[in-house]
Amino acid sequence: AGVPAAAPALPPARHLFSDPAEVEALRRNLLAWYDRCKRDLPWRALAAAEPDADRRGYAVWVSEIMLQQTQVATVIDYYTRWMQKWPTLQALAQASLEEVNELWAGLGYYSRGKRLQEAARKVVSQLAGRMPRRAEELQKLLPGVGRYTAGAIASISYGQATGVVDGNVIRVLCRLRCIGADSSSPAVIDRLWDMANVLVDRSRPGDFNQALMELGATVCVPKSPLCGECPVKQHCQAWRRKLFGKAHPVPDVEDCGVGDCPLCPPATEPWDSSLGVTNFPRKAAKKPPRAMRTATCVLERRGCHGAPEYLLVQRPSSGLLAGLWEFPSVPLAQDLQEEKEREELADYLQVWMGQPVAAKGLQFIGEVIHIFSHIHQTYVVYSLHLDGDVTLDPALSPSRWVTEDEFHASAVSTAMKKV
Repeated sequence: AGVPAAAPALPPARHLFSDPAEVEALRRNLLAWYDRCKRDLPWRALAAAEPDADRRGYAVWVSEIMLQQTQVATVIDYYTRWMQKWPTLQALAQASLEEVNELWAGLGYYSRGKRLQEAARKVVSQLAGRMPRRAEELQKLLPGVGRYTAGAIASISYGQATGVVDGNVIRVLCRLRCIGADSSSPAVIDRLWDMANVLVDRSRPGDFNQALMELGATVCVPKSPLCGECPVKQHCQAWRRKLFGKAHPVPDVEDCGVGDCPLCPPATEPWDSSLGVTNFPRKAAKKPPRAMRTATCVLERRGCHGAPEYLLVQRPSSGLLAGLWEFPSVPLAQDLQEEKEREELADYLQVWMGQPVAAKGLQFIGEVIHIFSHIHQTYVVYSLHLDGDVTLDPALSPSRWVTEDEFHASAVSTAMKKV
């Protein structure tokens, strides 16, 4: 007979929340702090005041998508404008992608806005305008809604007692329980989700999840955390370790009771007492962004009212900055001589305009650097004034001439605004 496989050993209790009394106290302390100190944010006001369950879910959903990889201070204005323009799922479902891109311009990660609108259309056309109420269904049915966003909507809008794990929560939990293994690894992430689900307050799940994220955003910050102001520091093993060092009876973080603990820091990088609480979380080294160069030409002509107009072309509907408008641009190989870069750009423009473009006629303006999350992009900027009218090849990407005001109202990236 086959021997049953042994279940993977649970991490030592030191890394878990196994004492119900401690869990109860942590919930109480965190929620009391949140009620006293929470920031006044427009989506919180909407979620608290909106009686219509579908509108409430939509209001939280928009905020969560906008807040992915974007700071709260940046999101507030975008959120307010969005909710004024499209206060309901139905209104958003009727908008065009062009309108969505125009309002999203400057928020980055443009596919987020596109998927949000696709999902709104799906709710209206396939789900009779009714938002799914549970995290599992939100994740399964809505494009662009992952595990975290689904948990946030379900707990904040619909009171489902389900935890959430984002970057702030990862940091807080890793410090509370001295988790020093790579916090981006799937095994550690799964363990953190288990913890979040154990901790979430059953009667106020949405407030608890927001409190945990708020703590990470305002107190338990990556560098120089404000431990003195932390409402749950008595539950924090990293803080106790820092405070009492090795003399305290709390077991050492490296000696958590088992060898090769899957949640302890690697033996090659043990606790560094000079870092204290900021020993946690640990992450694998990030790959450096790849460097790219792009030649960009600002083509200018006199408009019919004498004001200058500039040519914009639309990017492909998938990939980086999908569907946004930009000045005609062509990727360059690294280490080209300036003369060669000019020639490549002139050849590219010639295809657009169907007439020869002299490389010498391109005026070099300067270089603009823009950092995307995974790309260090240098735009080499040229300008070219056109006298006569130009007929653009309609078989190529969509294009249009715009005034300066129209440029700023178009769906253009932050990088193009810098250009």
